[in-house]
Amino acid sequence: MRRKEKRLLQLAGLLIAALLFLPNVGLWSLYRDRVFDNSPDPVEGLPPLQGLNQMRKVVQVGLDGVRRTDWHDYEAIRRDAARIGNGEQGKPFPLTEIDRVDQAYRENGFNIYISDRISLNRSLPDIRHENCKHKLYAEKLPNTSVIIPFHNEGWSSLLRTVHSVLNRSPPQLIAEVILVDDFSDKEHLKVALEEYMMRMPKVRILRTKKREGLIRTRLLGAASAKGEVITFLDSHCEANVNWLPPLMDRIAQNRKTIVCPMIDVIDHDNFGYDTQAGDAMRGAFDWEMYYKRIPIPSEMQRDDPSEPFESPVMAGGLFAVDRKWFWELGGYDTGLEIWGGEQYEISFKVWMCGGRMEDIPCSRVGHIYRKYVPYKVPGGISLAKNLKRVAEVWMDEYAEYVYQRRPEYRHLSAGDMTVQKELRNRLNCKSFKWFMSEVAWDLPKHYPPVEPPAAAWGEIRNVGSGMCMEIKHFVSGSPIRLESCVKGRGEVGWSHGQVLTLGWREDIRVGDPMHTRKVCFDAVSHSSPVTLYDCHGMKGNQLWRYRKI
Repeated sequence: MRRKEKRLLQLAGLLIAALLFLPNVGLWSLYRDRVFDNSPDPVEGLPPLQGLNQMRKVVQVGLDGVRRTDWHDYEAIRRDAARIGNGEQGKPFPLTEIDRVDQAYRENGFNIYISDRISLNRSLPDIRHENCKHKLYAEKLPNTSVIIPFHNEGWSSLLRTVHSVLNRSPPQLIAEVILVDDFSDKEHLKVALEEYMMRMPKVRILRTKKREGLIRTRLLGAASAKGEVITFLDSHCEANVNWLPPLMDRIAQNRKTIVCPMIDVIDHDNFGYDTQAGDAMRGAFDWEMYYKRIPIPSEMQRDDPSEPFESPVMAGGLFAVDRKWFWELGGYDTGLEIWGGEQYEISFKVWMCGGRMEDIPCSRVGHIYRKYVPYKVPGGISLAKNLKRVAEVWMDEYAEYVYQRRPEYRHLSAGDMTVQKELRNRLNCKSFKWFMSEVAWDLPKHYPPVEPPAAAWGEIRNVGSGMCMEIKHFVSGSPIRLESCVKGRGEVGWSHGQVLTLGWREDIRVGDPMHTRKVCFDAVSHSSPVTLYDCHGMKGNQLWRYRKI
């Protein structure tokens, strides 16, 4: 009996081993089929899962010993691909004349009527470069506190921002979402918002006790943050597919890197989602301190356009930074008032004080560019003071180029800058000349500190008719007409609407060389009418060449 029992036990052991360890039979096969082969039907344009889902991911170990994985949430991607309805897939909402009434824009600077009729969880087009869909990022990434400041933001636009962040971010990378209310007075942003966010445990709301402005509101959120990284977003954004891992991966490689997503455009009228003109470009500025975008120079272009690239200046509202590094840099200058100039301060500071800044093509976030600012800023316009402060602390002798174009800044009080100058000395920061020669070396090609003289200026006269080009209204979209030449009728000077400048950029601007407007002659094609459009300095539709006949 004992020998039979022993044989039975041996047979049972062999059977159990076969069931457990043979790769294509038994309980393991049943378990594997039920757990791992749960792929939904393929969606057009998306590859089969091939085992890549939330339960099993590709992991590769690089030569540096870092384990890298695919962070895509393929189940969420498939759900989004199946969505239909108004605004889904980022398509423009079909507008009627009733939808365009002024009241729709008055409180937010964008069409809130349309926003309210689009799902809070709407789907977006995946417009990343194809290479982004196959990239692996470190398996171990820092988590982040997402900070979203707001003042009297629309209900649907604010909630859509939060929903998109939570829907399209790996949960383990979101430490918290902090909504910072800058003293809003709209009822929907009080108790109703508190109650709504109770269903989202990772979201908390901070409120200022008085109107502080964008800069100090961001600082309040940053001071309260618990995540390893701070990610700032505006309150009318939509995060796109797999937006967060590419940002966190660059910071994981170098904690002194500030990273910015590619900022796509959400139309303020119909909420259509699209790239910015030119898509991937470097952030820059002109010497009046207007933010500009310039092409990536050929020397910096890579074989893979989906790779991160250096950018001298950020656009401002959307970026991620290691929390400890942010405070080592002094955070934002607390002497900056309300809004404006802070993107230059943080950009100059990180580059000059031992860090770097990159734009990340595989991270995309849509942003509504308002039709206009819908509220008044308390305490008057602070932009001039802020720009003077940034110029004095960080720009060294290059500040003179700003004052030449903004002479009113010379005698403007920018407040006590002692703390900021001491910070710069303590961090052993480099000079602005170093910044211009090593980081923004291509900027002077587009925006030279000393502009070359204009090629010509005066009137443009049709020799056949004797008529002159004239502009009645100096705003984008205005037509250009032929009128009687004022100077030719015995007048000493030209009519101000007939004074035009052919500049060194080969564009035609309204005004004489010392007083040109920011609008240029623009033509979509050789046969289309010429109109005024905001000057972009990129030639193309605004390229005009003069040849003597």
